[in-house]
Amino acid sequence: MITRLKYPLAAAAFALSQGALSAEETTDSAAQANNPLANMTAFNLQNYYIGELTESDKSADQFWFRYAKPFSVGESNWLLRASLPINSFPSATSSGRTTGIGDLNLFAAYLIDTGDPAVSFGVGPQLTARTATDDELGSEKWSGGLVNVLFNASSPKFQYGYLLSWQQSFAGNESREDVNIAAFQPFAFYQLGGGTYLRAAPIWTYNIENDNYSVPLGLGIGQVFKQKKTVYNFFIEPQVSVADRGPGQPEWQVFMSLNLQFLD
Repeated sequence: MITRLKYPLAAAAFALSQGALSAEETTDSAAQANNPLANMTAFNLQNYYIGELTESDKSADQFWFRYAKPFSVGESNWLLRASLPINSFPSATSSGRTTGIGDLNLFAAYLIDTGDPAVSFGVGPQLTARTATDDELGSEKWSGGLVNVLFNASSPKFQYGYLLSWQQSFAGNESREDVNIAAFQPFAFYQLGGGTYLRAAPIWTYNIENDNYSVPLGLGIGQVFKQKKTVYNFFIEPQVSVADRGPGQPEWQVFMSLNLQFLD
């Protein structure tokens, strides 16, 4: 089962958190640890355990592998992010579950110089590839669109921002519903000291094709710690739906992750 993968993340985070950090290292690392546009290579293991789906009493699970890499084109700076899910969803044709690889998402954000090194702003194209191993685990469509990201770390105490995306299908299985989805992820992080922080980073989605939507809210806690040239960021964030429409939306879910940033 995919949900079993969550517990090694917690064990690894607890073991790593025993390392000591200076106050200055902790403050700097904690402020940038949740920056999706941070100028460093990153690898994330993220899991959404969905306890209940709308119009159903069944649960689901998404485990994400996510990799981010900064790069340059001439004098312009970019960030490439690749995200691949392992989905475990209730089967539409049986009483069991279907588990396997979902659709791969890629985006490249052009990093715009804001004049303030603490404020990151990026915009660029995204592509979702038809890579699902089963038709119940993906859209069976190729989709393209845009992404816009803002992260403000001007304050060492409170950081905030958003990730806004939109994508529409342009090829794939004609018998499946077209993709036309917008998503908005506001995020806020309040530092408690010593690398510990409170967080909220729900993803609000709107399906333009069929008018379905999902609006969760959440509050979680995280811990940032640094060993040698790697910053570790472990968090857990329960989320509950405050508004939704359509089947298959999460009524409640638990977002858990171990994020790694690799310093030069």
